[in-house]
Amino acid sequence: MMESASSTPSPVLQDYGPINTDGSPVITAFDFRKSHSAVAIRAFLLGLAFGGSLTFTLFLTQRPPNPLWRASCFLASLSAFHFLEFYITALYNAPAATTSAFLLSGNGYAYNVAHTLAFVECIFRNYVAPLCSLKQGSLRPLDALLPAQEKAMTVWLTVGFVMLLVGQATRSLAMMHAGTNFNHLVQFRKKEGHVLVTNGIYRWLRHPSYFGFFWWGLGTQVIMGNMICLLGYVFVLWRFFKHRIESK
Repeated sequence: MMESASSTPSPVLQDYGPINTDGSPVITAFDFRKSHSAVAIRAFLLGLAFGGSLTFTLFLTQRPPNPLWRASCFLASLSAFHFLEFYITALYNAPAATTSAFLLSGNGYAYNVAHTLAFVECIFRNYVAPLCSLKQGSLRPLDALLPAQEKAMTVWLTVGFVMLLVGQATRSLAMMHAGTNFNHLVQFRKKEGHVLVTNGIYRWLRHPSYFGFFWWGLGTQVIMGNMICLLGYVFVLWRFFKHRIESK
């Protein structure tokens, strides 16, 4: 920052950024990504999606349960994930707290396709297919599952939720401990002040943010009951993170 010619710089100008030697503010291009309104709108919509989908999930799990609760649960998980990406960035890496930190549009085409296919498979597997089978009289209603089937479903759901929560917690802790050294984009040049983090969760995992997202993603598919997308997520995420690690 350039110093003001005055012996006592104006606190107002200091609050709003760099100033010229004559005391006038430096005119810079407006960065919409850091606009408070842009951030607030995205946070509000994510909160609305999370609250609405969570309420819908709880409503659908009432007896008799509607299998579509899995899809709304996935939407709640997605909303929480994207909000936490920005929130933790804002707390521990404020300079990078732009709208891009929400990761709503910067993950590429494959990311959006994967989640869309997950919704499609979940709806087809848990609603369309059982409905067709019921019409043919070859399947018991979901509220009349055999004890063994209910037990197996409970086990798989427990495994899925554990994977999801552990994955989310691990990624969030990785962002917290890395602080300003964390970046959503692969950096090919060392920026000033960057250091290799080896404390906290980085003592036990070399790439905890990748580890966290990998198991978070698989956990969502286990909860949804998506066998095809589960295998697809394993392949795509493993390949994606392998490429990012090798490119560093």
